Amino acid sequence: MQAISRREFVKTSASAVLGGVLASGTRAIHADPLGLPIGCQTWPVREMIAKDFPGTLKELAGAGFKTVELCSPVGYADSGFGGLSKYSGAELRGILHDAGLTCVSSHFSLEELKQNQDARISWAKDVGLTQMLVASLGGPQNPTMDDVKRAADEYNRIGERAAAAGIVQGLHNEDFEVSKVNSQRTYDLLFQLLDPKFVKFQFQVSTISDGFDAAEYFNKYPGRFISMHVQGWSAKTRQIMPVGQDTLDWKKIFTAAKTGGVKNYFVEMDLPMMKASVPYLHHLQVA
Repeated sequence: MQAISRREFVKTSASAVLGGVLASGTRAIHADPLGLPIGCQTWPVREMIAKDFPGTLKELAGAGFKTVELCSPVGYADSGFGGLSKYSGAELRGILHDAGLTCVSSHFSLEELKQNQDARISWAKDVGLTQMLVASLGGPQNPTMDDVKRAADEYNRIGERAAAAGIVQGLHNEDFEVSKVNSQRTYDLLFQLLDPKFVKFQFQVSTISDGFDAAEYFNKYPGRFISMHVQGWSAKTRQIMPVGQDTLDWKKIFTAAKTGGVKNYFVEMDLPMMKASVPYLHHLQVA
């Protein structure tokens, strides 16, 4: 089964919402897992953002999110984020602040970084970002080793330029990254080929659907990760579900995330499920 991509989540998750929220039985704390603020990706609410960016941010903050991950108005112009181009980076930072949210991370298209990385870094700094991510290196579905090496070499150069500017360049795992080369996972090959000085990784928890276990990868590659996208997943129904209403061991995942080096995490499902995940995360205690 092919890993479920961000776009497929939006289509499949709407039917998976269950009534009620299962809160943890432990006492409530305000630190949240690993003391990290509960964050969300803005991709699932892109249509709302296209209509009312400030209002959407206030709704996310009202649901209990403290930080968000954006998508670039240049690279994601056709996906609902193009309207953000009317704001300067400083203005975006102000709107986020007014909503009571922080933002240190955004997704960018690989193509926009190839075309004018300096301009995108400048915009990122104006917004207040410290992390720039790409969803995939965009290689073929059935790559050769040379394909993987070429993609890694190119991204190492992008990562090196970002590092020189004080930005962490990160790689998500979708599409190309979940392919195989001679029975080896492309994702594992990239850990060997991408320079840890210049590139970190962002783990998509839902790739469990294709056999990619978050805790396993965090423990296998300590310190190589910067963040993760969080989705609940039911092994019984093979559907996306709210975090805490699923079958994943979140205490194990967050404990391993600390080993992996994760500095922030972003819930990424449709809005009702993102909201339903907040109480569980807020009560989840992880050392």
